[in-house]
Amino acid sequence: MRKLLLTGAAIAALGLPAHAADLALVLGNSDYQRIDDLRSGTALTDSEAKLQTAGFSVLIEDDADAAEIRSRFRDFVTRAPEAERLVVALSGRFVHSDGETWYLPVDARDTSLPEAVSEALPLSAVMTVLAAHPGRAVLLLGSADDEGNGQGLTQPGIGTLDIPQGVTVLRGSPKDVASLMSGNLTEPGASLMQSAQSEDLRASGYMPRDFVLVTEPTGKKPTPVKTPEADPSAPYWDMARSEDTITAYQLYLDRYPNGTNAAQAKQRIQQLRDEPQRQAKAAEEALNLSRDQRREVQQNLTILKFDPKGVDGIFGPGSRGAIARWQKANGFDDTSYLTRAQLTALSAQGEKRAAELKAEAEARQAKIDQQDRAYWEQTGKAGDEAGLRAYLKKYPDGLFAELAQERLDKIEADRRDEAQSADRADWDVARKADTIASYRDYLASRSDPAFKAEAEARIAELQQQNQQSDAMDAAAAKEAALNLPGVAKSLVEQRLAQMGLKPGKVDGVFDKDTRRAIRRYQTAGGLEATGYLDQATVAQLLAGAIGAR
Repeated sequence: MRKLLLTGAAIAALGLPAHAADLALVLGNSDYQRIDDLRSGTALTDSEAKLQTAGFSVLIEDDADAAEIRSRFRDFVTRAPEAERLVVALSGRFVHSDGETWYLPVDARDTSLPEAVSEALPLSAVMTVLAAHPGRAVLLLGSADDEGNGQGLTQPGIGTLDIPQGVTVLRGSPKDVASLMSGNLTEPGASLMQSAQSEDLRASGYMPRDFVLVTEPTGKKPTPVKTPEADPSAPYWDMARSEDTITAYQLYLDRYPNGTNAAQAKQRIQQLRDEPQRQAKAAEEALNLSRDQRREVQQNLTILKFDPKGVDGIFGPGSRGAIARWQKANGFDDTSYLTRAQLTALSAQGEKRAAELKAEAEARQAKIDQQDRAYWEQTGKAGDEAGLRAYLKKYPDGLFAELAQERLDKIEADRRDEAQSADRADWDVARKADTIASYRDYLASRSDPAFKAEAEARIAELQQQNQQSDAMDAAAAKEAALNLPGVAKSLVEQRLAQMGLKPGKVDGVFDKDTRRAIRRYQTAGGLEATGYLDQATVAQLLAGAIGAR
């Protein structure tokens, strides 16, 4: 391999001040040791003499290995700040990923991503040096056409380049790049665009039609090359790219919402946000949760006051939102998708809260029962009609409600036996109609009706029912919306029976006894006592039962 050459020629050839200097880095690789060789890879290094004549100090190497490339590039970075113009020419094999392109040394073991990252020269680093010389920096890339297949995350050749403002990039085959280097590239006054087109090179980046790399040595002050204005957002963008975090990109957007790279910043933020979501979704899908397991998740969320909008075993927007709120409240990333560890934590919290609710309900029921018994002692126990009705008014679903009603029925039966036939007939008509109007008609039919107490009590009951009818309709609609299957209704009745709430026959049919048992459970559980099931009632009532049947 040829050793490093550091030479310079008459700067006057460029028409520049005597203290100015130009710098070129030229690397040509063809004799690859472990991957396919490349024809004409070192041909561009034959242009060394022309670059020197044009006033460039030349850092040059044929068939450079990784250590030599690092050494030459280090020298180039060190000297670049003092240079007026920069030229970098790289010829050989390249590989690229989605966001980077690397120039391979001749001792590269393969074209894989680990090899590229550890041994090859990243073009982003070259672009960073050239970016400091806007309007005065040229990058020539000679890439092979027969590059073969990539390995894993890399593909052969040059990928999409992020070209800084003011940098000119020319791309083509090693032969065409070498032809430009030894031809018109350094000819005084030659148009770089026309020269590139004549060699079939593709130009990108900064390329005005009148761009001349080397000016005529007229002795006159050369017409300055119009350079683009410096981008004030560039440092923030460089920092954001370096850190590659949502916070860094957002900082760039906050300061430069309409900056040159604003669209790219927004796109990268979305990518970074989406990536955890995709990973979290895949992790939950790998758990392969059954329908019952999903119901249990929804039930636990409901008990813990994170409403999933249903306990149906389907994770829709309501469930996802509830999961995310629970995750955030418990210090997890609020992805809305569960991990196995989170499932364990949620289940433990649900079981603990269910036990707490059960204990609270038992304590509340014990207090209600104590008050119920005390009131019965003061009212209905004596067996008089006034006391019985007073008890039922306060405790229609109480411990002694059935006994009180039986005694009232007996009183009514006895009264029927004693009442005159006309009075009984009028009462039967009223009872058959069972309306407020029918009972009022009965009361008005005579001065001292035998069933006055029964009529007045029934009027009060119907009035209360009318007042509550809208609420009851709404409660019934909520229960219907749950769409509980028969097996779930039977399970509800079993749980009510286990608690001693007397729901009647366990058959999946909710009759008046079931409704009364539900009201009793809701009262003890601190829920709205409607006698109809809602999501909260089912979640508490069936806590720990889903998946156990």
